[in-house]
Amino acid sequence: MRIIWSSKALGDLVRLQAFLEPVNPRAASAVFERLTSAPDLLLLQPRMGSPLPEFMPRDVRRLIVGNYELRYELLQDEIWVLRLWSTREDR
Repeated sequence: MRIIWSSKALGDLVRLQAFLEPVNPRAASAVFERLTSAPDLLLLQPRMGSPLPEFMPRDVRRLIVGNYELRYELLQDEIWVLRLWSTREDR
């Protein structure tokens, strides 16, 4: 199994870091590291995230990483990271 980042997820990562960097560079770096390494856990337990029934029949799930939500989709031999955002955002 391999992890693939969607262009939207990569854009989310850049946006989150750009938001945090001016306020607290150390926190921005820690959040970036935590969010980029979190999908590695899914290689061991791909179904550890909560399923999102609204996406059925696709197997889309969410994983909470600190104050951030990571949405991903399980495919046969791939894990697609779809989106990232702060749980504090008004979405």
